Order: sequence, then structure tokens, then C-alpha cells
Amino acid sequence: MIEWLTTEVDLDNVPVHVGIIMDGNGRWANARGLHRTQGHAAGEPALFDVVHGALDLGVKWLTVYTFSTENWNRDEYEVEFLMQFNVDLLERRRDELNDLGVRVIFMGDLDDERVPNVLRDRIRDAEDLTKDNTTMTMVFAFNYGGRVEIVEACQAIARGVADGSIDARDVTVDTIAEHLYLPDMPDPDLVIRTSGEQRTSNFLLWEAAYSEYVFTPVLWPDFDRHELARCIGEYQTRDRRFGRAVDGSLGDITE
Repeated sequence: MIEWLTTEVDLDNVPVHVGIIMDGNGRWANARGLHRTQGHAAGEPALFDVVHGALDLGVKWLTVYTFSTENWNRDEYEVEFLMQFNVDLLERRRDELNDLGVRVIFMGDLDDERVPNVLRDRIRDAEDLTKDNTTMTMVFAFNYGGRVEIVEACQAIARGVADGSIDARDVTVDTIAEHLYLPDMPDPDLVIRTSGEQRTSNFLLWEAAYSEYVFTPVLWPDFDRHELARCIGEYQTRDRRFGRAVDGSLGDITE
């Protein structure tokens, strides 16, 4: 029994992998007359409340969209803040995550010269510290873009074809999946987007092909374990057919 749980959730049918597009920090701050960066800071306690909630519910993989390849186009001050904020977050929270049994992994282009060296160091430290943890894997999608991920997978396959290690006739869906950033990561069962927006925003484009999406109007700093449970409860009402007809047979249409 989970004491804080007020939403009806079938604990035997919790999604293995939940992805979250954490949106609405800027609007949350603007509504309070604050700078956008203060909205990002306010999102940290929301994130860790969700981590605790996910652990209680039995989620095994949690992927959060922390910085996209398109976010470099934001105001320079905001970008600099986000870089330093990630450094500070890892310094302050990595031991907490380790104590909770959470394995930390970053996915995205960490070799980008725009990523500060100190942040790369903190990322490596957090990944190394938590690498043997098994309670839950938390993936930070940082400097990540779904299109870039697919392009880089295709480039790697093309190199393999060129050097003879891959036969072009043998390239399949599985071949591409094996060349993604985290080939061992299960596809997300549920993707949540906060703030009322209803876009994928280049998040896990390949992996989320058959994910269930829940769009909530809650701005990210106001999101918590209770809203996570509500989203999971909504997910559990869905009929996931993966292209099959209602009766379980393959129908004439894709869904």
C-alpha cells in the first residue's frame, strides 16, 4: 500500500518506461513576474518528487527531456544558466539518486563543443557512481534530438556497409534500433507532456512509435507524484493494440 496514493492505479500494470517532456517552466515564472530561469530552478523539486513517486509505483525506467538540440537557440543567459544548473544539480543530487538505487544515464550529443567540460565531468562522475544500481534507471535526455539520433544511427550503419561489416540487404528495423544512443533501453510505454502543449518536440521519435501519450495542463514546476499517478491511471485505461484490430487479429488499417 502506497500511503500518498490517492488515484486508482493498478500496481501490477505500471508502465516499465515513462518518458516526460518537462514543459512550462518559463510560463510558470512569467505568471509570477519572475525570470524564466527561476522557473527552471522551481522545476527541480518537481523532478525529484516525481523520482520518488516513480520509485514507489515501480517504474523501472524514467527518461526526462532536460535540454534539446534546439534549446541552443534560446537566450544566451538562459542557456548558460541551464548548463550551470545541470552542473549544480548533479553535484547536489547525485548522492541522493545513488542512495535511492537509481542508475543515472545521459543520452545525447555530449561531445558537442558547446557543452562545458565541467558538465561533462559531472555527468561522467554521476554515471560512474551509479552504474551498478538496479532499482530504477533515470535517463537525462540532454543535448538530445530524436532526428539527430536517427541520423547518427544511419550514418553508423552506412559506415558499416562501406567497410563491409554490414550487408545493406540485411539492414532492418532492428539494425537501426541497435545503433541508437541507448540500444538496451526499452521503448517508453508512456510519454507525458506537461503544460498543455501537444507536440512530441523531437523527443524519442524512434522509440516512442507506439507509446501512449498523456498531455496534462499542469506546468512542470507544479507537477508531482500525484499527477504522475493520475497520468499512469489514464495510461491504464488505454487499449494498446500495436497495429492489431480490437479482436486481436491484424486488421485492414494500422490501428
